[in-house]
Amino acid sequence: MSGRTPAGAEGARLLHHRVDGAAGRPALLLGPSLGTSLAVWDAQVPALARDHLVIRWDLPGHGGTPAALLPPDATTADLGRMVLALADALGIERFGYAGISLGGAVGTWLAIHHPERVSSLAILCAAARFGTPEGWRDRAALVRAKGTGPVADTTAARWFTSGTVPGPAGEALVDDLRAADPEAYARLCEVLATHDARAGLAAITAPTLVVAGREDPVATVADARELADGIPGASLTEVAHAAHLANVERPAPVLAALLGHLTPGPATDDGSRHAAGTAVRRAVLGGTYVDRAVARSTAFTAPFQDFITRYAWGEIWTRPGLDLRTRSCITLTALVAHGHLDELALHVRAARRNGLTREEIGEVLLQSAVYCGVPAANAAFAVANRVLEEEEPEEPEGPERPEEPGEVPEEGE
Repeated sequence: MSGRTPAGAEGARLLHHRVDGAAGRPALLLGPSLGTSLAVWDAQVPALARDHLVIRWDLPGHGGTPAALLPPDATTADLGRMVLALADALGIERFGYAGISLGGAVGTWLAIHHPERVSSLAILCAAARFGTPEGWRDRAALVRAKGTGPVADTTAARWFTSGTVPGPAGEALVDDLRAADPEAYARLCEVLATHDARAGLAAITAPTLVVAGREDPVATVADARELADGIPGASLTEVAHAAHLANVERPAPVLAALLGHLTPGPATDDGSRHAAGTAVRRAVLGGTYVDRAVARSTAFTAPFQDFITRYAWGEIWTRPGLDLRTRSCITLTALVAHGHLDELALHVRAARRNGLTREEIGEVLLQSAVYCGVPAANAAFAVANRVLEEEEPEEPEGPERPEEPGEVPEEGE
């Protein structure tokens, strides 16, 4: 299913939006960052839409939402009420919510003031209070005087760790910023100047994930920790080598964190276990790898593929007690201890997808040397070094692809 804001007067009163996924699945609303369109979520939507009805929306004056929808002296509450109006128009009573930056602030407001509507919450690269009011008002004045061009010229330093725009997807987002309505953008800066959710964090009851880019200069790791510490039971995932648009710069670790959060714990029937296991397995091991494994299943190996998908991935990796980064650390240690080096290579790649840095993987192997033995760790370092040298950011491909147990290598491998 795919759709956009309906035409006519009713559509003009709603946030422009896109719907992905099949009707009848749990609803998941995705909120954008200031300056971006709903395309900021492009990398995560295909996987999220397998198990959710995903609704992305544009801020006023951004993408397809009219600037006139935003009143003067707007606040986070006004944006939150627009999201509720959109959900009501789509017939959605209760929904999961994930938002980045200003979109995360909107989700925070919704979870505080309308807990009956929010089933789960993910706050990405956001803060309970963003910087100083003066800084946002200065930016609003700049945009009113000179348009969004000067902000777009310097945005790469805030959005991406390299300080440069990464590829066509990043360039398209910067183009969205240049195309944003200057007055609407300025008013949204003033929304951020007045946003302060600190007093309400303790009232949030929805299961909450906070995601931070470790090199984010806008919403820092300290800001993320303030959110996680203030929201009862919230978990925190820090994404290495990521700045303010962490889900664009490091899409795989962010997707893995979201899937781990959105999966409601171990399922109670085999079909649900298999579906949940497949989603997490694809996030951790990579879609290309899993598709290849499934395609190469035979009548002999298919029962084992079903078993590991339901049991290892659908019951264990989906449990809410540990995040995916921690599960990767444990898995690496167990594989070192038992000398399963082909499996270790596979899970070094998985650990990178789950957000572990090379340095953190090295620390896990050093710890393993103490408790699993130096010879085991020596072999593990050799395997990990080879994998990390071959590594590519998204779907690593190389001359050697370790097989998961139960898979039969293709002829010639």
